[in-house]
Amino acid sequence: MGQQEIFKREAFKAYDIRGRVPDELNEEVAYRIGRGFVELFAARRVVVGRDIRLSSESLTKALVRGLTDMGCDVVDIGLCGTEMIYFSTFHLGVDGGIMVTASHNPMDYNGMKLVGKGARPISGDSGLRALEDLVVTGSFSTELAEKNTRGNVEDYDIMSEYTQHLLTYVDVANIKPLKVVVNAGNGCAGPTIDALEKVLPIEFIKIHHEPDGTFPHGIPNPLLVENRAATSAAIRENGADFGIAWDGDFDRCFLFDEQGEFIEGYYIVGFLAEAFLRRYAGAKIIHDPRLTWNTIEMVNEAGGVPILCKTGHAFIKERMRKEDAVYGGEMSAHHYFRDFAYCDSGMIPWLLVLENMSIAGKPLSELVAARIERFPVSGEINRTVSDGKQILAKIEELFVVDGAVVDRTDGLSIEFSTWRFNVRISNTEPLLRLNVESRGDIIVMEEKTRELLTVIESYKMV
Repeated sequence: MGQQEIFKREAFKAYDIRGRVPDELNEEVAYRIGRGFVELFAARRVVVGRDIRLSSESLTKALVRGLTDMGCDVVDIGLCGTEMIYFSTFHLGVDGGIMVTASHNPMDYNGMKLVGKGARPISGDSGLRALEDLVVTGSFSTELAEKNTRGNVEDYDIMSEYTQHLLTYVDVANIKPLKVVVNAGNGCAGPTIDALEKVLPIEFIKIHHEPDGTFPHGIPNPLLVENRAATSAAIRENGADFGIAWDGDFDRCFLFDEQGEFIEGYYIVGFLAEAFLRRYAGAKIIHDPRLTWNTIEMVNEAGGVPILCKTGHAFIKERMRKEDAVYGGEMSAHHYFRDFAYCDSGMIPWLLVLENMSIAGKPLSELVAARIERFPVSGEINRTVSDGKQILAKIEELFVVDGAVVDRTDGLSIEFSTWRFNVRISNTEPLLRLNVESRGDIIVMEEKTRELLTVIESYKMV
């Protein structure tokens, strides 16, 4: 690069930008990201939005200043969810979109998610590394625009167009007047629910609803078991038909049945795949390698084509485009849709579940019970490790025996006749992530989970 680095690289991750404020991410870094985005992607018009975090407004202002100083026009959609940036980017036909968010990360974090034309992801292998170099070295080659050619900023209310698009995935006439608990976690999902409430025959019971960057009820991350109690309690107290909770930027939704029980995202993948295959016979469905048997069986039985893909939104979106897949799902509650520019949404999934529950006339627990019993799972188990590669090698040494089927699409997957597992190193944290499933035998699943965890604990050296 030939120039001294004057900013840290820690905030630049594999798929996005995330770091502590102000040490790793601050207004000067945000300004440089704006400048670099225009230089690298020749952007003339960019959509910008932000979450409710206390640092998001100032970071967004600095980002916009960097974009407009380079002559780029900005469409500012204000407080929003990440998927609203995706939608605005492809719907308005602009050159890219940037969402200022740290989603479910700790209070002192913030970040950015970036997309190019058509809402295509910008990640480590599609421009993010080059942007990182520009930001940390300050080695910009393009001059700032003259004062009279600076970009303009347009405030734009996208909510009506966005919610109209969401409703194209369901037939509102099919939806029955159910009672639904919604928990926005004081993130950004609340305003979208308020907009949808006007057109859906649903009684929404709203908890932790108002956007509040102080997060008075904790960081909005429903994957944490301790964060699920409020949603579960509200469902039981109000006799609701099911419940929904979102993370901070609502690109993921998490579902609870009428008894307040949390439903693993894995089972929702098969449920949504089946719904799409009723509309698009023979379509392709993309899924990740962590847990697979339920999805593969449901897709095959519905006449679809299941396709395995490496975990991560950039990989899923790229593979969906390549295969022209109608839907892609990850067990982590990321769901991707062809008609949503192959992007992930935390609103479309629960709308589809709502419609299918209404049509079936059955509670959500009954709709998923048979699948949970047929393929019990451990749920994702994370362990902090110092040398994930060494542990993967040891697991392979111990578990690759005659009859085992090995797959290395993402980490290490080993399959036997009655059970399988995937263990992988996190792309963003010093974690080893383990998932185990079995064919209808919860005892086998639990025994093998304990066995694998014993190996990991023996070698984790932290």
